[in-house]
Amino acid sequence: MRSTLRFTLYSRSYCHLCEDMLAALQAFMARAGMPYTVDVVDVDADPQLVARFDELVPVLYADPDEPEICHYFLDAAALTRYLNAVPARQAGTP
Repeated sequence: MRSTLRFTLYSRSYCHLCEDMLAALQAFMARAGMPYTVDVVDVDADPQLVARFDELVPVLYADPDEPEICHYFLDAAALTRYLNAVPARQAGTP
């Protein structure tokens, strides 16, 4: 059984790029048939997040301790590379 992937989307209210990235992620993952969750975090609710992301939103991460997957628009190639590397990450292989 596959484990559920978890994504974090740093976003803000009234941001059409943020809404577009979320919709693109949902469509991509539906086509991939992989279980996932996505936490949408409003950067404007935390001054530290505003300082970190501000004009970069939306920013997509799978693990906040790893580099971002993409920002502004869903990068399907970058997300595919991440998903292809998931089994190695889960096995503890770099």
